[in-house]
Amino acid sequence: MVPDSPLEDPDKAAFAWARYKRLMKFMVGVTLAVVAAVLFYLHESGSEVSIHFYIATGLGVFAAMMLTAGLMGLVFLSSGTGHDESVTDLMDERNRRD
Repeated sequence: MVPDSPLEDPDKAAFAWARYKRLMKFMVGVTLAVVAAVLFYLHESGSEVSIHFYIATGLGVFAAMMLTAGLMGLVFLSSGTGHDESVTDLMDERNRRD
C-alpha cells in the first residue's frame, strides 16, 4: 500500500506552494538584475552587435535562470514537505514476496 503524501493535506500544501511562489518571486527579481547586468556589460564592452543579439542574450539568460530556479524550487518543495519520504518502491515489495 502506498502511504499518503503530506501534500495531500490542504493546509500543508497551501503553505508549501506559498513558500514556492515566494521563492519564485524572489528569483524573478534576482534574474532581472542579472539580465540587466549582463546586458550592461555587453553594451559597455564596446562590441558592435545588433539589437537581436541583446534580445537573444537577455531571453536566454532569463529562461535558463528561471528554469533552474523553478526546478530547484520543486526539489525544495518536495523535500521540505516530506513528500520524498512517502514514495515507496513497489518493485522492491514484489521482490520480497517472491
